[in-house]
Amino acid sequence: MKITFMGAGSTIFAKNVLGDCMLSQVLHDIDIALYDIDPERLEESYVLICDLNKNCNNNQARVEKYCGVENRKEALRDAQFVINAIQVGGYEPCTVIDFEIPKKYGLRQTIGDTMGVGGIMRALRTIPVLDEFARDMGEVCPDAWFLNYSNPMAMLTGYMQRFTNIKTIGLCHSVQVCSSCLLEALDIKVDGFVDKIAGINHMGWLLDIRDLEGNDLYPLIREKAIAKNKNEKHTDMTRFEYIKYFGYHCTESSEHNAEYNPFFIKSKYPELIEKYNIPLDEYPRRCVEQIEQWKEQKEKLFAGGSVTHERSREYASRIIEAMVTDVPYKIAGNVINTGLITNLPNEACVEVPCMVDAMGIHPTYIGNLPTQLAAMNQTNINAQLLAIEAAVSKKKSDIYRALMLDPHTAAELSIDDIVAMCDEMVAAHQKQGYMKEYH
Repeated sequence: MKITFMGAGSTIFAKNVLGDCMLSQVLHDIDIALYDIDPERLEESYVLICDLNKNCNNNQARVEKYCGVENRKEALRDAQFVINAIQVGGYEPCTVIDFEIPKKYGLRQTIGDTMGVGGIMRALRTIPVLDEFARDMGEVCPDAWFLNYSNPMAMLTGYMQRFTNIKTIGLCHSVQVCSSCLLEALDIKVDGFVDKIAGINHMGWLLDIRDLEGNDLYPLIREKAIAKNKNEKHTDMTRFEYIKYFGYHCTESSEHNAEYNPFFIKSKYPELIEKYNIPLDEYPRRCVEQIEQWKEQKEKLFAGGSVTHERSREYASRIIEAMVTDVPYKIAGNVINTGLITNLPNEACVEVPCMVDAMGIHPTYIGNLPTQLAAMNQTNINAQLLAIEAAVSKKKSDIYRALMLDPHTAAELSIDDIVAMCDEMVAAHQKQGYMKEYH
């Protein structure tokens, strides 16, 4: 069996996902193809994965590396699974552009990888690359599963599922830890729990949570979350306001969700930033810190060839195991709606429980979300669907519409400023060699 990892220069993530596969009883003798366009980062990942294979897997996996567009088809050839973790444009120049130009117009962001102007621009420079991946896969591995981890999840996965023939599932990290982290944050101790989560990526809703005896935990959760926001400043205040006013907890962190709506980041009310402890420019700050930390981290990882790994919570290896062994496994997957959530559009990319087995990935029917939750999701879906339309049409006029329907952007800027900002950002990305097809 062959697994191809696209964007293998994401060394730590490649280590986690491929290390998980090596620790699997049924996947340890896989063929691994590492692909990236950055030769230095690719080499670092190659050395690390080879050391991991030696230390944790008795060299039972076979690892090859492929660099550059000219070698992409060979990296993909005969793969059964393709794991995608690319970030087109990286921190510099593209993330800097995505944050600095909007600031000139008074538009501030926290993460900018999922929604808002940052998320939309990231989607529009990434989708053409995914289109190339899909064409290559159609030639050399047409039956492979494409496991997408790249953001903006709903836009990228939604495009792949609607406009290519590649079998695609979108995978995130937040659903696995949503309930446990919430209970820990509120100091609610239980021996175990059963939960139900559905919605869209980064705005999935914890619809129900009960202890193992069937007792509803939400009354206590609501009481404690409201009290915590009232009595102390902490890092999850945005989501706890969701619990107070919308009645339900959300999967992704407060620094993300602060920019998915018109409520919290408002130039007219700058005091809200302090009130809700919102970390503006958080993603660029993380990027700088990660770049600075990587050298030290790399030295520790490579010290004496002592790379080791413990199996993580990432879904990829579990999905592959379930398909190989036909032993079902439950995941949270990003899929086209097709009536799964009945009060959201069928063409939307939604995040719902899915069962995986040898026949593939089977999404779960949810029915109606509570009206207020569907309405919150819909505000994000509007911009996501319009961004996908822009990716298909390659017209800036469609990008304008996506930005005009983004809740945070529209709450802050006029139509004229949205258009001017968009034009300036597209021109800046085109100057760097990206988004040249958009006009």
